Amino acid sequence: MATRGAVATCVILKHRRNPSFRSITPQSHRFNPKFNPQVVPNGFRYQIRAIQGASADHVAQLKNHDDPKPKPQNWKIKMLYDGDCPLCMREVNMLMERNEKYASIKFVDISSNDYSPEDNQGLDYKTVMGTIHAIQSNGNVVTGVEAFRRLYEEVGLGWVYTITKYEPIGKVADAVYEFWARYRLQVTGRPSIEAILEARKKNKVETCGDSKECKI
Repeated sequence: MATRGAVATCVILKHRRNPSFRSITPQSHRFNPKFNPQVVPNGFRYQIRAIQGASADHVAQLKNHDDPKPKPQNWKIKMLYDGDCPLCMREVNMLMERNEKYASIKFVDISSNDYSPEDNQGLDYKTVMGTIHAIQSNGNVVTGVEAFRRLYEEVGLGWVYTITKYEPIGKVADAVYEFWARYRLQVTGRPSIEAILEARKKNKVETCGDSKECKI
């Protein structure tokens, strides 16, 4: 009798479990790997939207380059480059990509209307257009092949210019670069430096009027 009672109890429990589960969990509410927001409680849906919104805001902040309060850059050397020179920009872009890891170079486009000699050791546009200039964080100014050597060292590519430290290779490298710097405007199909200066002066006058703060 005890055995029969136990068996009868198990049968009843088993019978009660299955029907009750089916009645409480309709077909539309069963587990589905495809997320269905209609079956999520309102409160929980609000939490999900809040989390998604926070993530979207974070991504937007990362992509926002116009942050009014950018983090200060602990640069070790500043590169003054001609943003209007197409061949120059290939090398500048490469250094910029490398600098994303090292963050040791500050890039300053001298062709920008915002370029300020006062912020760059008094180096005016015409002077910097004559040859590559780089300014170390201690204020020391380096030019020519030496500037490239220092810049490349800051992004882990010092070995590219290591050979230029030795003579007579160093002198040859300096001579080659000086030739390039002298004729790069003609090589890249650009006007003479005099024509560029005149155009910049005219643009400054049209943009700034009588303001004394605008300088070439």
